[in-house]
Amino acid sequence: MSEQTSNIIPKIWGMCGVLRDDGISYGDYLEQLTYLIFLKMSDEYSKPPYKRNTGIPEGYSWNDMCQLKGAELEEKYRAILEKLGEQGGILGKIFKGATNKISNAAILSRIVAMVDKEKWVSMSSDVKGEIYEGLLQKNAEDIKSGAGQYFTPRPLIRAMVKCIRPEPMKTVVDPCCGSGGFLLASQEYIANSYQLDRDQKEFLKAEAFHGNEIVLTTFKLCLMNLYLHNIGDIYGKIPITLGDALLMDTGERYDYVLTNPPFGKKSSITFTNEEGEQEDEDLVYNRQDFWTTSSNKQLNFVQHINTILKATGKAAVVVPDNVLFEGGAGETVRRKLLETTDLHTILRLPTGIFYKQGVKANVIFFDKRPANPETQTKEIWIYDFRTNIHFTLKQHPMSETDLEDFVRCYNPENRFERTETWSESNPEGRFRRYSIDEIMKRDKLSLDIFWMKDKSLADLENLPPADELADDIIENLQSALESFMGLKAQLK
Repeated sequence: MSEQTSNIIPKIWGMCGVLRDDGISYGDYLEQLTYLIFLKMSDEYSKPPYKRNTGIPEGYSWNDMCQLKGAELEEKYRAILEKLGEQGGILGKIFKGATNKISNAAILSRIVAMVDKEKWVSMSSDVKGEIYEGLLQKNAEDIKSGAGQYFTPRPLIRAMVKCIRPEPMKTVVDPCCGSGGFLLASQEYIANSYQLDRDQKEFLKAEAFHGNEIVLTTFKLCLMNLYLHNIGDIYGKIPITLGDALLMDTGERYDYVLTNPPFGKKSSITFTNEEGEQEDEDLVYNRQDFWTTSSNKQLNFVQHINTILKATGKAAVVVPDNVLFEGGAGETVRRKLLETTDLHTILRLPTGIFYKQGVKANVIFFDKRPANPETQTKEIWIYDFRTNIHFTLKQHPMSETDLEDFVRCYNPENRFERTETWSESNPEGRFRRYSIDEIMKRDKLSLDIFWMKDKSLADLENLPPADELADDIIENLQSALESFMGLKAQLK
């Protein structure tokens, strides 16, 4: 990495404070940076040695704007955003509905000058990616923006990818891709784990990765993030789609699904009633490929993921606890998963790793199987990474090393050769095997299984620090509140 290239990262991050003081969020800064970098890159592509036809209309290019100041710059920037939003391809997708959120002309001028000084096309995708990932993380930490809803901890993403082990010339999809974290981690794993030939590199760039995102601003951020990491082409096929992935089965089938569906049990739509008041109505997806109908968003995503997997496909999915124990539709979905797929591993996640507090989640790993009358799951291995483990986002965040033992126990090289760390003589072992016969005897086929003793309950003299206790209390109260709100909605 050149000194000039590495210097751009602190410059871009350094603007965050200035913008925040002017009332602009990380998300808005990220969005505006997306627009400006695209304009600058298009300008670079239009010149030697590339000489590409960028498709940007005459009079609306980077060169038409970058030397302007004050009100002239604001006016030209607004006109460019509006014009490019009318174009086709990835440019039109990025700029559709775009507006200038940086009303301070002096700050806008500083950002334009900063972007103008760099050669973005020749900059390595690692550096561009580091810029973007850093800003996405700052955005996710900005709790008030609500951005954390789509930000999955990067150590967890990488551990899931290591276990799935995606291979070259195979497809990876995330049906609720957020900022693209799972797709980028998969790309990094494939690029670093295999010696790729020319065809494999081209497939990795243009064909391997697919996604879906329902929120427009996040969709735009993801497009830019993927492009900066050398996935997709600014003038070619768009790797992700905008919209609700649950609405229909598109018919596409993929080798791997890696995803963290959005938290919140209910899918709902807002409408205006006869009195002119807004009301929420549970949204139920009536799809023939689903095992059961439900307004539970997570159960619907699990069914959708099963549909879009190839007959030999593999999935790793973050799900909240209710997916593992809920009756009714939940029991139906679990039974069908056990019967038709090999649901071989469950990772019980600790609290304090997500930006939304009170979340108790797990990762389920399952392999699709061709149609067969026999139950495909023979045993389930559970790794308890929750009991007596607690993280916080700032003081004690989870790192990749914290998940090394799980990956080692998972044994990605050959998951059929595993060893339990739990035994009668070692009840504190975190990795334990359950036969399908044991699972089938459980009430409602509950997969919410734990065996370790909670030390904070067993030994009152060795309580955790007061701030950790407070965090636990807050998370438990928020989790209980969500359950009660769900119950109230059902009673209505």
